[in-house]
Amino acid sequence: MRVLFSGRGKHDYLSDALTLLPGWTREGEQIRRTLVIDDSQHAALTERVKVVADALHLRPEINRRADRTQIRVGHGNAPLTEGEVLLAARIEDAYRAVTES
Repeated sequence: MRVLFSGRGKHDYLSDALTLLPGWTREGEQIRRTLVIDDSQHAALTERVKVVADALHLRPEINRRADRTQIRVGHGNAPLTEGEVLLAARIEDAYRAVTES
């Protein structure tokens, strides 16, 4: 669902949406999150993210280093989109699902 705010730009809307995603940080036109999860949780998270990302036609970067999973959303050379912020929210949902089981 798209919500339009009169008198506010799209950038403000996306910035407001990002404030609802604790743990995500903005780096230029990308957002990122580092999660401390084990290998099986990483595998489960990656599968869930792939399904959502495919549906949104997006490609997040997901890397595993030691006991940490690093996720980046956005291209860095193009403005952050509503879809990318939505993907970050769905990644949060997937993270909760794999860590609560």
